Amino acid sequence: MGTFSIWHWIIVLVVVLLLFGRGKIPELMGDVAKGIKSFKKGMSEDDEESTSKTVEHQPGETVEKSSKKASQS
Repeated sequence: MGTFSIWHWIIVLVVVLLLFGRGKIPELMGDVAKGIKSFKKGMSEDDEESTSKTVEHQPGETVEKSSKKASQS
């Protein structure tokens, strides 16, 4: 009773085919593939946004500019 024989697997396959039908399984796999593709696309868009929003910041510049404006007033 430890492992299933080939007959058990054939019966399970027939039951699955009867429940879902022949056309439903490929359609389901296509939907899964589309979901994976859209997930990867979304992840790559997040990476592009994070790299495009990067700003080089040098702390000394902003302090000097604001102190010059204050001294000129």
